[in-house]
Amino acid sequence: MKIEIPQNVNKIIEMIQSAGFEAYAVGGCIRDSIMGLVPHDWDICTSALPEETLAVLGKTNIVTNGLKHGTVTVKFVDGLYEITTFRIDGIYRDNRRPESVTFVGSLREDLARRDFTVNAMAYNYDRGLCDYFGGENDIKNKIIRCVGDPDKRFREDGLRILRALRFSARLGFEIEKKTSDAIHKNADLLKNISAERIASELLGIIDGDYTEKVLTGYADVICIFIPEIEKMIGFEQHNPHHIYDIWTHTVKVIANSPHGKISRLAALFHDIAKPECYSLDKTGTGHFHGHPERGTEKAREIMKRLKLDNKTIDKVCMLIKYHDVRPEVNAKNVRRLISKVGVDNFNELMQLKRADAMGQNPDLLDEKLEYIKNLEELFYKQTADGQEYNLKTLRVKGIDLINIGITDGKTIGRILKHLLEGVINGELNNSHNELMHEVRVYTDNGKNN
Repeated sequence: MKIEIPQNVNKIIEMIQSAGFEAYAVGGCIRDSIMGLVPHDWDICTSALPEETLAVLGKTNIVTNGLKHGTVTVKFVDGLYEITTFRIDGIYRDNRRPESVTFVGSLREDLARRDFTVNAMAYNYDRGLCDYFGGENDIKNKIIRCVGDPDKRFREDGLRILRALRFSARLGFEIEKKTSDAIHKNADLLKNISAERIASELLGIIDGDYTEKVLTGYADVICIFIPEIEKMIGFEQHNPHHIYDIWTHTVKVIANSPHGKISRLAALFHDIAKPECYSLDKTGTGHFHGHPERGTEKAREIMKRLKLDNKTIDKVCMLIKYHDVRPEVNAKNVRRLISKVGVDNFNELMQLKRADAMGQNPDLLDEKLEYIKNLEELFYKQTADGQEYNLKTLRVKGIDLINIGITDGKTIGRILKHLLEGVINGELNNSHNELMHEVRVYTDNGKNN
């Protein structure tokens, strides 16, 4: 197995080796290299103690914040490289980080403390691949397996549970049975993990190419930190538009959505309120009146709990609020929808609607996709001249009204809203002269009172 190590990484390894110590590239960079992927980061492990590493490399361009845990960080023009002394971890009291570490002289001992076999490999040009736990074979067979006892690995660091799901969702690897059983058994450990760390892993899970299989098989794990999902699982919709329960439908919508944080989060939460909005009519047909509005509220609560940023929350909630609108396809209705969601968000809304349709009854899919296509075509026609159908792009501003003697703020707001409605309805052209003429007609008729 030949792995190409970047020049700066190999330079560090050779400097440490020339001083009489062992040094290797280690972890995810080796996993990705074996898989033919380009590693994002290159980490190095060594038998040298931190102070010995500093003596070899010198103190220029060195970050020493991680010395307590044996990590020296070197700055190069192309990035930062972490160099960590071989170690074993002490007691984990918070299911996240060890209270102490013990430095050891054995590469095998260092690799034995790592999470999964695919991440427990090291490499340098002198020794080649060091793989004590079958990581290369697990990559070949597309398996995620804990190093050693899975229960112990997860009790040490509960976040490893979500890391396993993220690797599976991203790489398409099967989670080995003992590891899988331990994930379900220890899922409650996630209650001890910070919201920010959970959110980061969740985003990686739902954005994977293989997320459908992971979310279907490990819904109980996701419910630990999003308990609102539990009611969705197995909830039959009893509606001709749907052949799946709410959670299965949701998972399919996620999988059919474009990659990206906003699209995937909107898909995850778009039907979050359906269980509580359910009603059954006299014919036995299920309905979910008001679920987009209630879902918007619930999604906002959940995303705030996960400490997501406000910009993300606002955009996801907007998509959820309008995901179920079905206006008649005409220019006026499309302009009105553009005014509500904005030009920049219209395509993402259509993408969510398309993914939503693909997770419903396949017998009705062609009709729904044709409807969405027609909405999109009208959207492009209505915005071809740069129109956005909002107050910002209206060709009359508040200052124009002030200049003709209208100074009351509420009156100005009411007039501008009237003008925008006229443009959206197709009754007025968005030109300064025509809108100012309408202002005079509107005020002369006393409608500004």
